[in-house]
Amino acid sequence: MFGGLGPLEIIVLLVIFFVLFGADRLPKMANALGRSKGEFQKGLDESTKAMKLEQTIQDMDAGGRTPSQALAARAKEVGIDATDMDPTELEKKVTALEKLAAEE
Repeated sequence: MFGGLGPLEIIVLLVIFFVLFGADRLPKMANALGRSKGEFQKGLDESTKAMKLEQTIQDMDAGGRTPSQALAARAKEVGIDATDMDPTELEKKVTALEKLAAEE
């Protein structure tokens, strides 16, 4: 049922909770637990939206191209043939040539 707990185990746990916390505090605790879960979910949703927004901005900066397409376009701008090159090596070369061009 819940994480491998059967109905009997759940009933035993509920009885233990009633004994430890009393019948009046259990609804308050359940309410607080529900609110905490809601706040956690809201924070999780906000962080997910922020990551999606950041990715959208990166996509817009790339002009709708994939990262490899954007890298190939940058390589072409600095005069490098990107065919059959390792992406990390190509990135290093393109970055170095862009820095040289910026210094001039």
